Amino acid sequence: MSERTLAIIKPDAVKKNAIGDIIACYEKAGLKPVAIRMMQFSKSTVEGFYAVHRARPFFDSLCAFMVSGPVVVLVLEGDNAIKKNRELMGATDPAKADAGTIRKAHGANIEFNAVHGSDSPETAKFESGYFFPGMDLIGS
Repeated sequence: MSERTLAIIKPDAVKKNAIGDIIACYEKAGLKPVAIRMMQFSKSTVEGFYAVHRARPFFDSLCAFMVSGPVVVLVLEGDNAIKKNRELMGATDPAKADAGTIRKAHGANIEFNAVHGSDSPETAKFESGYFFPGMDLIGS
């Protein structure tokens, strides 16, 4: 089933010049970037995006990290894109991530973990629409 998901290459991975390597991982796994933009998040943008985590103890540090440098935001399309991207990313904590995953290769710790990916069809629709409003998110 072809679907779309949102991915973010976070500031730590952008700073390490890992953008090309990470996009190559997506493409090798059959996930095609159908929208892509590099941007610098404002505090209000990142607080709105991560609003679901507002009550969590890591919210402020997450927001500070996400505004610390440029990010690359992508919509990826492919068969089972959400599940496939979650597998490619690896565990949230790079120390627990499997070899060959993006977080194992490019993440430093649970906070600086290189990438973000939607975790469900509903989240993918919200997140993709947040950065690419008006885009047809049902699939091509």
